[in-house]
Amino acid sequence: MSFTYVFPDDYFEESNETLDLDPDTLACKLKPLEPAAAVAVGVLLSAIFLLAIPGNLLVGWVISTSKQPLTPSDVYLFHLTIADGLIALTLPFWAVAVVQGWLFGGFMCKLLNLVIEANFYISIIFLACISIDRYLLIVHASETLNSRMRMCSRLLCAAVWAFGSALSLPALFNEAIKLDDDSDRMICIEVFDIGNASLWRVAINGFRHLFGFLLPLGVMIVFYSITTVRLLRTRGFQKYRAMKVIVAVVIAFLLCWMPYHLTKIIDVLLRAELIQFDCAMRTSVNQALVATSSLALVHSCINPVLYAFVGEKFRKKVLLLFQRKVRKERATLSRFSRSTSQTSEGNGAFL
Repeated sequence: MSFTYVFPDDYFEESNETLDLDPDTLACKLKPLEPAAAVAVGVLLSAIFLLAIPGNLLVGWVISTSKQPLTPSDVYLFHLTIADGLIALTLPFWAVAVVQGWLFGGFMCKLLNLVIEANFYISIIFLACISIDRYLLIVHASETLNSRMRMCSRLLCAAVWAFGSALSLPALFNEAIKLDDDSDRMICIEVFDIGNASLWRVAINGFRHLFGFLLPLGVMIVFYSITTVRLLRTRGFQKYRAMKVIVAVVIAFLLCWMPYHLTKIIDVLLRAELIQFDCAMRTSVNQALVATSSLALVHSCINPVLYAFVGEKFRKKVLLLFQRKVRKERATLSRFSRSTSQTSEGNGAFL
């Protein structure tokens, strides 16, 4: 995911240690974003960062300070919040890069792409885990099963983090390189110096779509569909209200990430030559990738807003925690005032 350029990133065909111009894309001029567009994207990324960090810290605080045993879904939501926060921490770097070019060297280029890739996978896998937990809780309600799920949830979280990190390893192909020979502007881009670059890009993008979107989405659709059917057969809708936040989180994920994946699918089809190459379309697709990438990153700050406006339980917990904090501060202030008063009276006896 890059915001530093708008050009066909198969403009270069890497073979061994040389970079050769691809004649099919030679007519597409290599160029960065227009200044106005670059500033707009930079401002958007900065705004997402400023919203995401305090919002996710608040959600994490509310979940972690709960005095009741956390359900598996609560545990998964907590880890989802961590993943969103880590993505948000990378955004100031991209905000600078989109305006000034890549200034942070090759190591940070790899590291920040690893963070985004890993937490993208981790986020959607945790959403799939939540859908399975809701299914087990409602369709196969059992105290023994619930207790077993609580015990397994933390082990599953560790497995998800490990699996998501492993899936993100192709991000190591990212390199910081010059935009062109006539400019000192650097970009952070995938560079494949083994085999055919186009085939590598097609394979890796297909891998991302399959394991980072289609399979988890299929899991969510299946389990939420079964759960919804069961809820519609019950007379009460208490459980339905408890699922509102989860459903809203899934819908928000789809609205933020689906445009990006659809655009990437078109990009893959162009690379595989299943769609006839056209310079205007190639440029339009790359511009769309920048726009949809920005929309996808909005997801890192949207979950706290959903909890605040959709989750009645979350609002009550936030209010309760703030009330406790205010009472504690008042009690501390009261003790301090009494201590100060007693000290003043004691000192007055010596005058």
